[in-house]
Amino acid sequence: MNRSPYETGLDRREANFQPLSPLSFLSRAALVNPDKTAIIHGALRRSYAEFYARARQLGSALAAKGIRKNDTVAALLLNTPAMLEAHYGVPMAGAVLNALNTRLDPATVAFILNHGEAKVLIFDSELAPVVSKALESVRTPPLLIEYADPESGVAPALGVADYEEFIAAGDPEFAWSPPDDEWDAIALNYTSGTTGDPKGVVYHHRGAALLATGNALHTGMNADSVYLWTLPMFHCNGWCFPWTVSAVMGTHVCLRAVRAAPIFDALADHGVTHLCGAPIVMQTLLNAPAASKRDFSQRAAFLTAAAPPPETVLAAMGDAGFEVTHLYGLTECYGPSVINEWKPEWSALAADEQAAKKARQGVRYLALDDLAVMDPESMAATPADGETIGEVMMRGNVVMKGYLKNEPATEAALKGGWFHTGDLGVLHPDGYIQLKDRAKDIIISGGENISSIEIEDALFRHPAVAACAVVARPDEKWGETPCAFVELKPGATATEAELIAFARERLAGFKTPKTVVFQDLPKTSTGKVQKFELRRLARAL
Repeated sequence: MNRSPYETGLDRREANFQPLSPLSFLSRAALVNPDKTAIIHGALRRSYAEFYARARQLGSALAAKGIRKNDTVAALLLNTPAMLEAHYGVPMAGAVLNALNTRLDPATVAFILNHGEAKVLIFDSELAPVVSKALESVRTPPLLIEYADPESGVAPALGVADYEEFIAAGDPEFAWSPPDDEWDAIALNYTSGTTGDPKGVVYHHRGAALLATGNALHTGMNADSVYLWTLPMFHCNGWCFPWTVSAVMGTHVCLRAVRAAPIFDALADHGVTHLCGAPIVMQTLLNAPAASKRDFSQRAAFLTAAAPPPETVLAAMGDAGFEVTHLYGLTECYGPSVINEWKPEWSALAADEQAAKKARQGVRYLALDDLAVMDPESMAATPADGETIGEVMMRGNVVMKGYLKNEPATEAALKGGWFHTGDLGVLHPDGYIQLKDRAKDIIISGGENISSIEIEDALFRHPAVAACAVVARPDEKWGETPCAFVELKPGATATEAELIAFARERLAGFKTPKTVVFQDLPKTSTGKVQKFELRRLARAL
């Protein structure tokens, strides 16, 4: 059989094919704009040359400790320069960055450290109590490196390796290598899923590079962009923005905690152009006391995910100087991979019609190859009528490699050539999708994914509880909060406050139910709890 001329003498080779990776974004920024301010953190100003040198020092120091390809390096850090450095330095050593949710309880932190087999844990001094407690349950203790952020005022607590001393021993000219294969793992992120134990979502270098550049393309970021870290960097690696900002050679403004006054200060003092967050961040801004607010001249792009903002919130944000864009994504697709691409003609619509358009999740990022609403059983596409409900599915280069050490869950999530999001939605005639419900019973509170089953398991341990079911209750501030419906054992008594306190002893604070309703649980003829009915009751509360 004759080969085509296009298949002869045109082989893939080192000169014409290199693995995609976001690590090259930082080296390029340091080459092109070495003196440009890359990071602002309180009084600290760090250039791209310094940022790149410190990332290389971190990679070098980790390598000197024996960290190699596919070793896990965990980071329990707030939105600080150290966390940005970890996004480059860790994979420069060939390792996989596991950014941990800073709001987790010690038991969950211990589970993740054990499951991910972390060889190193870099942690913030403020979180030392959580680390100390978690280590009691860690089978193989990792190398501990403590980051004492001068902006926190918290002194080192555990007497372990100091972060600054650790990287000072590294080589700023460290000859790091790109990944051998763009399919190599770059990050590990744990998501609550539908079971109590989190699942470890594995990202590859190719997907991280594509999603990061997709962010820049769809949000209009460039070298003049100033990005404020109101989104936790542990959320899908900060939706890949640690890599995006370097790609465009913009400026990172770090923020340890989401508070109104420092956000307005950053907007006014640093000219912040972009910030991301859950609806709770918008509420923080809008409800801030006058003393915390400051005027700023630029119009800032606010990118939000989770539940679509109500019309009143959108209007108030517009009046406050923000342009809100609605995004949609999951941990399994590197964060935002769907955007509500606003059409100019929609701006002429009445306010309620604009709000209806804003409520849609939208269309796929260019980095996502396909987005569909399908019948999960037949895998047939639902009609684009805006009414027929199916499961939202995705496929492309920004879908995860799979779940770490969980092949059955990986196969189920990626069966039929599509990633099954577990979210139910409709497809509108113009190709925009809109979510209608969640098949997974996940509660999203303040941008955090909470497993209803994990809360149910905690409540079931109370001696008075016979049965319980947890669903999301709409909340103006948090978007959603956990609402527990409880059946008590015959003759037993318990109060709402008692059960909430009981759960708080066993769960992270944000996972604790905020409401407890005592009643018989509605069930099917086979005894299955009808959660759709409970969601209706929760909405009516």
